[in-house]
Amino acid sequence: MEFTIKEENGFKYIEEGEGEVLLLLHGLMGALSNWEEVILEFKGRYRVVIPMLPIYDLPLLTTGVKSLAKFVHKFVKYKKFQNMIVLGNSLGGHVGLVFVTSHPEFVKALVLTGSSGLYENSFGGSFPKRENYDFIKEKVEFTFYNPATATKALVDEVFETVNDRNKVIRILAMAKSAIRHNMSKDLHKIKLPVALIWGKNDRITPPEVAEEFHNLLPNSELYWIDQCGHAPMMEQPAEFNQILNKVLEKIENQ
Repeated sequence: MEFTIKEENGFKYIEEGEGEVLLLLHGLMGALSNWEEVILEFKGRYRVVIPMLPIYDLPLLTTGVKSLAKFVHKFVKYKKFQNMIVLGNSLGGHVGLVFVTSHPEFVKALVLTGSSGLYENSFGGSFPKRENYDFIKEKVEFTFYNPATATKALVDEVFETVNDRNKVIRILAMAKSAIRHNMSKDLHKIKLPVALIWGKNDRITPPEVAEEFHNLLPNSELYWIDQCGHAPMMEQPAEFNQILNKVLEKIENQ
């Protein structure tokens, strides 16, 4: 299903539904379509908004997690959002954590799934075989428990991205920034409710990362999804939405 991408004031974003804001933050390789099932499920009750993070548009020297968090702050102020629930996957979770640490006044709860910020087993320092389609296919499949989740369209998209020199340089800069910007000493400051929804078979941010987040975040709950890798909202959307429903109901009743 295609969603309309709105463009205004230098921002590109998807916005569906009405109500309280559910702000979705995508990962490094995360297309907006990764959130399709979440949008469809929740747009009847929430104003579901996904800003396109300017991963490939920042000056190389400022390409990093902090710059993306500043971008989110500008977007949120421009849209005059308040009392948001922020949901981030992978790098998007990390950006959400940095944003919430600096600007807790905009957020009432945070949901993280496969978030970086403590540890991640990413593509590593380079793409040694980025022109090799099978190598990229294998890397994309590694993201999921069931390799069939890595559709040809998804692999094609990643292959095209990593073979664009401008994009790959920024991906590597962003990945290095995420590794450098370890959140372990800051997490105790986040007092708002945090739900961790994690794939039990995540090989990029493995289960022990979720456990560590759970230990370090003072007001967190941890939910597991079996037979699931790094992007639960794509691989097990029905179960992910079921847990998210439960989490949102809990937040509303607090």
